[in-house]
Amino acid sequence: MKIIKQFSVSLVNRPGVLAHICRTLADARVNIMAMTITDSVELGVLRMVVDKPDIARTILSRLDAPVTESEVLAVNMPNRPGSLATLAEKLSRAHININYAYATTGISGGQAIVIIKVQYPEKAIKVLQETTRRKENETTQIRPR
Repeated sequence: MKIIKQFSVSLVNRPGVLAHICRTLADARVNIMAMTITDSVELGVLRMVVDKPDIARTILSRLDAPVTESEVLAVNMPNRPGSLATLAEKLSRAHININYAYATTGISGGQAIVIIKVQYPEKAIKVLQETTRRKENETTQIRPR
């Protein structure tokens, strides 16, 4: 689990726009690790995290489109029913709202990467790490008699 950079690009909703962005990033050997697109009739918002944010920042700044950068959490978690529910419940108990989330699956070992936008990412990491440590301690303290 870590805080990473996410790029949000406002796109005109027409053929070839996404292809151009993806090709330009690919030609610069920037891998898109996770992405989502929301749309309206005329505009869409592409949100993505990449493996080389410094290079992507330079490329995206050359586009004729508004680009913003923000911090998001990237959480590796098991790709099984209930994993996201457990994570959301932990944050909810700490009164941390998830503004939006998207995920990528198919990672080796049955893992998924979930990208989560919260207002205070450092606090969210503390909460998630704390509850994980607490659970591990409870497990190791239980000894058969």
